[in-house]
Parts: sequence; C-alpha cells; structure tokens
Amino acid sequence: MTGEKSEKPTTKRRKENRKEGQVPRTPELGAWAALLLIAMFLPGLVGREIDSLRKLTTVAFSSTSDANPDLALHLLGQGLRHVLLTLVLLGAGIAVISVSGALGQGGFFLATKSIKPKLSKINPLPGFKRMFGPQALWEGAKMLMRSTVVALLVWGTVKSMLPLIGGLVPIPVVLDQFGSHAVGMIRNIAVAGVLLAGADYLVKRHQTGKKTRMSKDEVKQEHKQSEGDPLLKGAIRSRQLAASRNRMMADVPTADVVLVNPTHVAVALRYDPERGAPRVVARGAGVIAAAIRERATEARVPLVRDVPLARALYTSTTVGQEIPTELFAAVAQVLAFVISRRTRGQHGGEHRTPRTVADLPDVLAAGRRRRNSSGSAPNGR
Repeated sequence: MTGEKSEKPTTKRRKENRKEGQVPRTPELGAWAALLLIAMFLPGLVGREIDSLRKLTTVAFSSTSDANPDLALHLLGQGLRHVLLTLVLLGAGIAVISVSGALGQGGFFLATKSIKPKLSKINPLPGFKRMFGPQALWEGAKMLMRSTVVALLVWGTVKSMLPLIGGLVPIPVVLDQFGSHAVGMIRNIAVAGVLLAGADYLVKRHQTGKKTRMSKDEVKQEHKQSEGDPLLKGAIRSRQLAASRNRMMADVPTADVVLVNPTHVAVALRYDPERGAPRVVARGAGVIAAAIRERATEARVPLVRDVPLARALYTSTTVGQEIPTELFAAVAQVLAFVISRRTRGQHGGEHRTPRTVADLPDVLAAGRRRRNSSGSAPNGR
C-alpha cells in the first residue's frame, strides 16, 4: 500500500516535527537525576557545614565575655555565608543536571508551530484517544510501577529501622542511623526513578518515531520538492545545453581554422598572440560537427582535413580551453598554412592538412587535463 507510513522521516520532516514539538522527551528524567544528585552530595555538604557552624557556635559562646554588635554581625555573616554556599552549590548542580537532561533528549528547540491556534486542538476525539489509547495505558502502568517501587523501598527502610525503636538504643545513635537510612532510601528511590524515566524515554521515542513515519509517496514528493522534478531538471538542462551551443555557434566566425575529420568531428580554433596558445571556440561531433562546418563555410573560415589532429583536439579539450602543449607543433603548422593564405587574400575553402608527419604525441583526455588558470571552460558537448 502506497499510503502505509513505513518510511523513516527525512531530515526536512524531522526539522518540521521539532517545530511542532514532536520530540521524544520525558521531564521526569531531569527531576529524578537532580534528586539523585541531592541524595549523593547533600550528606557531605551538610556534614561539612554543620562542622563549620559548630565551630562558629563555639566561637560565639566563648566571646560572650566580650560581646559587642560588630562581633555579633561578623559571626552572623559567617553563618549565613556557610548556609548560602550550600544552597548555591546544590541549586547550581540541580540546574545543570536538569538542563543537561532536557538537552540530552533532543537538544534546545522552540516549538513555534505548536503555539499557533488550531481548530484541531479543541477536537475532543484526539483527547479521548489519549485518555483510553496505548499512551494512557503506558502512563497508568508507569504510575503503578513507580508507586510500587517507592513503596517497597520505603517499607524496606522502615523495616530495617524497627529494631532501633524501643528505647534500648541511645537517641544520638538512633538519629544518626535514621539519617543514614533516610539518605540511602532517597538515593535508591532516585536510582529507580532514573531507570523508570529512561524506560519512559525509550517508549516515547518509539511512539514519536511511529507517529512521524512517512509513506513512500510522501518521501517521493518531498524529494521532488527538495531536489526538483526530474522532468523539469531535464528541460532546464536541455535549455542550458542549447544556449551553450548557440553561443558556441556564434563564436565559429571568429575562429582562424576549423579542423575536421572530415565529417564526424569538427574543432574550431582561434589564435590570439596576446592571450597565449590557441584556444578552442567550438567543438562537436555528428550533427553538431556538421553545423560547425556549415557555419564556418558561411563565414569563410577555412576547413582543414586532419583526422588524427582533429580527433586528438576533440578528446583532449573543451570549449574555451587552450590546446595541449603536446599539440603545439602540429597546430602551429596548420595555423601557419592558414595565415599564409590569409595574407594572400585567400579565405574559406576546405583543404588538406599541410602536416607531413601523421603521428602525434599522446595527450590526456579533457576531464584529466589541468585547466589553464586564465579561465575555466564551459562544457561544449
């Protein structure tokens, strides 16, 4: 079925989903991680600050014989700094853990589309589906598991404290054991909460991935929108090639010579001493070669039949490119022949090559040659 949503969302669709707020995220992960942080570091911080406050209290009582307002304010400021330091450290740690938990579940994003008013948001049918659908079942199961785990951990802590209750154990020992057991219970509950939040994130990730899947038709349509319709791209390419050929044909009358093969290949060359080596102004095979020959005949540009040289130039050059250095000598002989006829007032016509040596050195193909830095060559094929 073409309408079945079986494909993963594309990059563009994932960006749109982020704007709509469709990102797998559970706020409980940061909260439980922050509680775990408190359970791990609070006893050490509190114990350290209690020792500092105990010393501060000792100093305060020992200074009663020489009490003055300045000393009292100084001791009060020290006590407040100790308390403030503990609160700042805990608050900073909780903030870092909470923000890291949120960023780790999809990064920072603004769901701009989700805040726009939509009529579908007041439709009661999606609300009933959320209340009685798979998502509601998972939420209920998650709440039941969380309550069960917390109840078991609390009962285990209370059960371990029962032997200490009854008056046989000194009160300081009971308080110390109670604090230790309470911190351990909070730590265990936080660990269980982090694990349950991780499971909740995996479930929501699966649900979000299933909800944001695309059908094959949607993927094809989006590919067309992003890459362009192949038919339209082909038409644009055809027009570009036609415009390139038209420009190439317009440059044929400016050529000094057209080397032909004699009917399959044609390469038009122009030599400008100020620009260096001769350059290719037009090239082509088959129908294009016939059009080049016809245009050169109309403009009285001489045609020179040289099969090996015409083939070598055709395979090793593109329009606008200088001829290879390996062919300088062969082309120079042809240009010398053409220029000598021009000085005598003879133009146009089809001639045999003036070269006496048929062999030519090997040259690289056009795609493997290093282009001249004076200008890149457009494709003239």
